[in-house]
Amino acid sequence: MTDRLYLYDTTLRDGQQTQGVQFSTREKIQIAEALDALGIDQIEGGWPGANPTDSEFFETAPATRAPMTAFGMTKRAGRSAANDEVLAAVLNANTPSVCIVGKAHDFHVTTALGITLDENLANIRDSIAHIVAQGREALFDAEHFFDGWKANPDYSLAAIRAAYEAGARWVVLCDTNGGSMPHEIAAITREVIAAGIPGDHLGIHCHDDTGQAVACSLAAVEAGARQIQGTLNGLGERCGNANLTTLIPTLLLKEPYASAYETGVSFEALKRLRHASRLLDDILNRVPMKQAPYVGASAFAHKAGLHASAIAKNPSTYEHVEPSLVGNSRIVPMSNQAGQSNLRERLARAGIEVEKGDPALARILDRIKEQESRGYSYDTAQASFELLALDELGRLPDFFEVKRYRVTVERRRNKRGKMVSLSEAVVVVKIGGEKVMSVSESAGPDGSDRGPVNALSRALGKDLGPYQSVIDDVHLVDFKVRITDGGTEAVTRVIIDSEDGDGNRWSTVGVSANIVDASFDALVDAIRWKLVRDKAEPVARR
Repeated sequence: MTDRLYLYDTTLRDGQQTQGVQFSTREKIQIAEALDALGIDQIEGGWPGANPTDSEFFETAPATRAPMTAFGMTKRAGRSAANDEVLAAVLNANTPSVCIVGKAHDFHVTTALGITLDENLANIRDSIAHIVAQGREALFDAEHFFDGWKANPDYSLAAIRAAYEAGARWVVLCDTNGGSMPHEIAAITREVIAAGIPGDHLGIHCHDDTGQAVACSLAAVEAGARQIQGTLNGLGERCGNANLTTLIPTLLLKEPYASAYETGVSFEALKRLRHASRLLDDILNRVPMKQAPYVGASAFAHKAGLHASAIAKNPSTYEHVEPSLVGNSRIVPMSNQAGQSNLRERLARAGIEVEKGDPALARILDRIKEQESRGYSYDTAQASFELLALDELGRLPDFFEVKRYRVTVERRRNKRGKMVSLSEAVVVVKIGGEKVMSVSESAGPDGSDRGPVNALSRALGKDLGPYQSVIDDVHLVDFKVRITDGGTEAVTRVIIDSEDGDGNRWSTVGVSANIVDASFDALVDAIRWKLVRDKAEPVARR
């Protein structure tokens, strides 16, 4: 027998409280659809009436299998639940379920709300009863519950008991400040159940201020709670919320959870986990965290030669789960720590087969070591590594030759008298026997300067003749700069991440004392790798 665990996502509300995050209505719809496809049980869409975006979202919310939930707060003291306009706005969203937050810590009741303890209990009881009377499922987020329990357990218990007895389907224990330890979460959850609130009506809502939100959520589950609240990628206020991107695969793939509990996420849907994680990062225009458990680009990356050798024989030697189960893949990055077994494994994964003992392997390793001594880094620039290897193997097609480039930056006053800058780039390439010159500016849609690297990228990709249809969907998505030495000998390393219309993403590297020159080398590698990957046919020299 397995117990059912219910996954409740708060990305669209808690996630939106993250500093620098503001979803549009269209973006909230995209995220809701991705969560529904993943198998989340309930989706909290936001707080209707609190801001125009949330109100618009509930008017246009997609038809999801998972019930959409509106979030709000308990009625205010001194008025009835039926006459509280804030609570009415939440109910007017017409969602099948409603979650309201209320104080479960006596200090917050008297200090933050400025009302009596009994008034707060009445607000909780009457609000939940009003929601239930409307035929809606009611959830109660017991704010600051664990801190409240430590200070006055009788009152915190009275607060959640008021919600439960009024008909709340879920009473959610919130570690709002994120400071509780897993053993405290487990012990208090057990005491709550022993006091008469059944575990199949208890949820857990943890913040990550000590980096333990996932561990605390699992501790509550082991103690008997049967709903987990969290967000994609751990998005949330301050340090974030419990990360469902980590919790979900742990529940499905790790013991004792895999055998003891069932969730709404199927193993087939689990393969879309990385996609959902990346979708959120793309919407936020954030670079995905490479070290993220399960879904990060480095989650299954094996750099050391000893590790790669073992992985080639049996992946379980250094992998705790099969990467494909969560939609990820294995990476054997290249660096000057690599051995030939590591090198052959990485080449094979790139579709480059090389016989064991081939003299080219030693040449590739020597070249990597020489390049990295100059400041290159191939463990973060896989595409540039593949081009280097193909060149050393004599298999790199001669697509085009860069004859010269020039980039200028002009700063002047515009017609409104405001100082503005504009970058312009000229790139000359030779394709076959013909020279092609392309010119591009860096102005964005709003007229602002996007910088010299943007101008170079546009000029390079503007007219590559017979290859143009292959590279038209390539765009630059991230640009990282690092100074690898100090003083007068400083060298600049540039890593550029590119992406195409199919969602393929690759990284290239350039190194030079000149940041523009380093950037241009990385841009050229990005185009060449795309042509190699898509098997473009080189133009014969004339």
